[in-house]
Amino acid sequence: MALAHGDLRHLLPGNYKRFITSWLEEDCPSLDYGGFVVGESEGEARLLGKSKGIVAGVPFFDEVFSQLGCTIEWHIKEGEAITPIQHCATVRGPIRKILLGERVALNILARCSGIASKSASMLAALRAQGWQGTLAGTRKTTPGFRLVEKYGMLAGGADPHRHDLSSMTMLKDNHVWACANNRAAADGGVADPSSLESIAAAIPRAVQAAKATGGFSTKVEVECRSVEEANAAIGAGADIIMLDNFTPEGVREAAAQLKREWASKRPFLIEVSGGLTEENAPAYVCADIDILSTSSIHQGTGIVDFSLKVSLR
Repeated sequence: MALAHGDLRHLLPGNYKRFITSWLEEDCPSLDYGGFVVGESEGEARLLGKSKGIVAGVPFFDEVFSQLGCTIEWHIKEGEAITPIQHCATVRGPIRKILLGERVALNILARCSGIASKSASMLAALRAQGWQGTLAGTRKTTPGFRLVEKYGMLAGGADPHRHDLSSMTMLKDNHVWACANNRAAADGGVADPSSLESIAAAIPRAVQAAKATGGFSTKVEVECRSVEEANAAIGAGADIIMLDNFTPEGVREAAAQLKREWASKRPFLIEVSGGLTEENAPAYVCADIDILSTSSIHQGTGIVDFSLKVSLR
């Protein structure tokens, strides 16, 4: 699978290089004893793909060795599928420096490629059902490694969803519940979190507050547990409605009802989330669903196995 929209490295912020620096420092914070044994001899190493998958994370791999004064010649393009045992790239430079960056570079490439491969596989399963909506990741990423993981989703054809809390205002159950409780406390009472009516009543206030601060350029998404909550959110101006932890049948019924009721009134998107995997997600898709979001394409996924094999010139 080749990337549909060109070279993804153009998306990367300039500060991504400092992550590479910190990861190299983490792996060798003091003395490189193995490097002393090797010395300064020049050589090269072949990057071998040892398992099936899609290659992703090339810019990060490149930067590791660039910071160590090595060069890389790639024999495949990012986003392409590989099979064992495939010669993917050649790294050239001082053997000591190649070995200094080896583990950091391989860890990044293996993890990023694993996410891209899982994303592509799940997207293919959804497309096989005829669904043309958006498969998205979540913010359940590894602290300090989010940029690489989001990059892997993109390389696999998935939407990365929010990159951080500032990317979009997502009002989850805790936000709405806190808003309802604040209002109840102001009236001298306590909100009932089990009451769908009290939560639905709080949604418009939460959406209005979000829009007042986020402005016209920040979309607002609301997590909803029922059609009543979804109607309240749409009526308040929410841009995206997340139907969370519905059954497949419940999703299809709710989505159809919402799209039908609001068809001539205002536009909005419907997102489905909650426990979705490659195995069960196809059961949720229908024409009324715009987005499926899941952490299963990036949290706890496997890797694509790579190794570096050194040879002297």
